[in-house]
Amino acid sequence: MTIDSDALPGTLRWASRLLHGQAVALGLVAAWLVWADLTATATDLPTALLVTAFAVGGAVALWALGSALARRRAGARAPAIVLQLMLLPVGWFMIQGGLGWLGVPLIALGLGVCALLVSTPTNRALGFD
Repeated sequence: MTIDSDALPGTLRWASRLLHGQAVALGLVAAWLVWADLTATATDLPTALLVTAFAVGGAVALWALGSALARRRAGARAPAIVLQLMLLPVGWFMIQGGLGWLGVPLIALGLGVCALLVSTPTNRALGFD
């Protein structure tokens, strides 16, 4: 029996999975925004398209970063951490707006993925010693 020493550590595997999951969730929001853009009766079209493009771009970025981390691309870690840290103010303002049921998990998700990305096994897998 041989052990694959080149296997992706669990922390990096889970970080990649969570980034892909976030990409899918944001992709669903983007799809809903496209539908809303197409069916709205009165809208500020440039703003609507900008918000939709931002959601699509975020989903693509999250997917690309998750895939790059799964391939052990060290340069993808910092942008992934920045995107995760962006969940903190979003979650905080959701809590302030009465959506604590959604804001608290978003903050926990952002901090959790950051913890996975800076953990020792992830550091070793990405070549940071």
